[in-house]
Amino acid sequence: MENKRKSITGIKSEFANADIHSVRHVMERYAEDDREGVKKLILSAEKKLTAHQKELDRMEHMFEYERQHADCQYICGIDEVGRGPLAGPVVAAAVILPENCDILYLNDSKQLSEKKREELYDEIIEKAVAYGIGMADEKLIDQINILNADYEAMRIAIRKLTVQPDLLLNDAVKIPEVEIPQVSIIKGDAKSASIAAASIIAKVTRDRLMVSYDEIYPGYGFAKNKGYGSKEHIEALKLLGPCEIHRRSFITHFWKE
Repeated sequence: MENKRKSITGIKSEFANADIHSVRHVMERYAEDDREGVKKLILSAEKKLTAHQKELDRMEHMFEYERQHADCQYICGIDEVGRGPLAGPVVAAAVILPENCDILYLNDSKQLSEKKREELYDEIIEKAVAYGIGMADEKLIDQINILNADYEAMRIAIRKLTVQPDLLLNDAVKIPEVEIPQVSIIKGDAKSASIAAASIIAKVTRDRLMVSYDEIYPGYGFAKNKGYGSKEHIEALKLLGPCEIHRRSFITHFWKE
């Protein structure tokens, strides 16, 4: 057989260089090759194709809410991160995805690895019709409480959009003082692609910010804990006292002025 004259290493390279759309042709090319190494390569490729189809099916469901409102030209997903930390801002994102969006693996940012979030962040920024990011810092959180600060961050994110949305899909909230029609979806970041995209943008933005704060305010482990109340963070807070970005209203159990 002509294909047998090619080394398994060479065939492995062909599989490695084939994308999800061309790998089936490589599988067909070597389907009659009875070497165990080639059979394993084909089996591995089959598993990847099955996983890819499963992801396509999942993403079909992730656009269910968007399809329900197909009469709207621009549908915007809204989500936030950072309600629970002891330090740093709450960050919200608003994202309008294109009608025929081909981004895979959109999901609740907490369900994704840091590497996958970073990859998706770049893809969302590149492909989104528009996006906006809003923040409410620790001082505003202390002044008006976390829920109202959360709403303000969302309103800022919406105002930063370069396209006016016809509808907002929100993760479990209705944003006050916003005239755009809104749909609140419980656990929306795992059910709506638009909200998932906003979740990823907000998460990556805030995580990067907290990493930069770790250099400005060393000792609290912000690069690792992102401002959340880990054991090490609380111990550092008790030892060092609060820094500029600590939420005073959140640390009363650990620090008295």
